[in-house]
Amino acid sequence: MRKIAIIGVGQTKFGEEWTKSLRDLAIEAGIKAIEDAKIEGKEIEALYIGNMSGIFTSQEHLAALAADMAGLNPIPSIRCEAACASGSVAFRNAYLSILSGQHDIVMAAGAEKMTDIVDAGALNALMSAGDQEWEGFVGLTFAGLYALIARRHMHEFGTTQEQLALVSVNNHKNALKNEYAQFRQEITVEDVLSSPIISDPLHLLDCSPITDGAAAIILASEEAIKRLKIENPIWVLGVGQASAPLALHDRKSLTRFDSTIIAARKAYSQAKISAKDIEYAEVHDCFSINEILAIEDLGFCEKGEGGKFVEKNGINEVVKVNSTGGLKAIGHPVGATGIRQLCDLTRILREKGKYGLAQNVGGSGSTCVVTILGSKDSIKG
Repeated sequence: MRKIAIIGVGQTKFGEEWTKSLRDLAIEAGIKAIEDAKIEGKEIEALYIGNMSGIFTSQEHLAALAADMAGLNPIPSIRCEAACASGSVAFRNAYLSILSGQHDIVMAAGAEKMTDIVDAGALNALMSAGDQEWEGFVGLTFAGLYALIARRHMHEFGTTQEQLALVSVNNHKNALKNEYAQFRQEITVEDVLSSPIISDPLHLLDCSPITDGAAAIILASEEAIKRLKIENPIWVLGVGQASAPLALHDRKSLTRFDSTIIAARKAYSQAKISAKDIEYAEVHDCFSINEILAIEDLGFCEKGEGGKFVEKNGINEVVKVNSTGGLKAIGHPVGATGIRQLCDLTRILREKGKYGLAQNVGGSGSTCVVTILGSKDSIKG
């Protein structure tokens, strides 16, 4: 099987970018990735871009726009949509296009401009990733869906609101040195618990924000890496994707994401490692309960022990979780998040560590992509 690696990463600052359009953000991230890879745009053979919804900007057909504005025509350009997992699905498709032998150098990107929409428009757009007939129609929001999950986890395992709050506390602390993060200030458990209730038991500071931003990655085959004499590539060791029922009422359990469990199993198998080998993990904390589920479903602790794991500041004997701030503090431009996670892991593994994992969830767990990256020390021969 072909060896494939990340050779370039780039992203914009995440936040409320009032002076930049969706195309501005996408182009900025793409240029930074190309510059980081030290290649020319003409060497890119295909583009896959993650983007959740044209509802935010009334712009569909984003892949054609991005390729045009970046001067990449006439290469094939494809938009990938899987709700909040759109970016990682774009990455997986870019990876598979190289694995198939069709391409050697491909860009995977993600972009979202969410703050231009007014009133409840952003919430309605996000809820379009749920089951409209059975959930959205009766008034459920994504905060409401995750509140149901959180309450059930508290009932089954004794998870506390303080443990939920610690997810946000830890991630804000981790974002202090992240120049791209939307929120770079510490918060306390008291701050979280005194913030407004969004959907009981979730408070405002249990929720990731509405965000603008873009991120991009350049992937290359081993043959292209040798030809271009790329230094310190970060290898893609495994990519697993799985699906689960869209509506909560169709699931066997509210306290686990089967999509995460299955996607992780596939990724670990491909990488020929296990959860205990992972040193850095970027997990999908769109709401605080989701990080606790991720820690459990990825195998970093036993089911029901995620709250206690978080009490240890998100660090156990091996893995450091959301060490750059997570969705809560970095921000969550939904189509870009999966790419951003991989950008962060790439920068970390260039400097230290051997194995990193990214978990990117779409909707309320109906889609999940788990990606395992490895430094140069993870590849033999």
